[in-house]
Amino acid sequence: MEHIPEKSSVIGIGIRSDPERVFLGISSYSGRSTIRCYLHSDLQTSAPPRFHSIISEHPEQDLISDLFSGTVDAAIRGTLSSHHTLQLLKETASVATLERVVLLETADGSRFFLGPVGIDEGWTISDKVSLIEKVKPLCQKFGLSEKVTVLSGGRLDDVGRHPAVDRSLADAELVARLTGGVHRGILIEEAVQDSGFIVAPDGVSGNLIFRTLLFLGRGRSHGAPVLNIPKIFVDTSRVNPNYLHALNLADNLIELSFLKKTSI
Repeated sequence: MEHIPEKSSVIGIGIRSDPERVFLGISSYSGRSTIRCYLHSDLQTSAPPRFHSIISEHPEQDLISDLFSGTVDAAIRGTLSSHHTLQLLKETASVATLERVVLLETADGSRFFLGPVGIDEGWTISDKVSLIEKVKPLCQKFGLSEKVTVLSGGRLDDVGRHPAVDRSLADAELVARLTGGVHRGILIEEAVQDSGFIVAPDGVSGNLIFRTLLFLGRGRSHGAPVLNIPKIFVDTSRVNPNYLHALNLADNLIELSFLKKTSI
């Protein structure tokens, strides 16, 4: 019987600025997927020959449209506008908010998921519980510890120092109790030693943790998959120094077909 080769998967990545930096970062990609670069027409450039170029006046719209039509199997935001791209993603997926976690790696090689990382995400107890429920099996699939650490705004003995800290401590304690996680107060340095998922007090502090590790602590970001949509979308910072890790993460998510099974 004639062997029919397996169809190559396709990953789309958006490029609205700094195309040379993006191309340099992904030039060493050796994964199994075909890469389609969605470039804004103002850039007046195209991708290297080994990648496919999609030149568009509206790359955000075209990338999201191709993701949901099945033209691409996964999409990476790249250097596209965060506000515009994520708004389009929410509208197309018919969700009010997005649930994202970022896969981070410290300078000494410790890996963990962190969330929430969007400034408008993870502000309620139910938000955090929902995020934890989706990330636990993801940690297992990626070989990370299934232990969840919930952070708050102070040490456990800081009750009474400020009402906002008291609320943060109480909320984290409840989230940990509801999900089987561990409330560690502000001790993130302990959490990275044994936790596969670290829950920030809110999206603002999560975003600050992410940026501090990536840009000041010589850490690495592998991208932030969106967990509550039926497609694979990996969010990235526009100033991420290297998008190769996001391509590899998208490849792994395609192989696992994980997000489609756990999205709501």
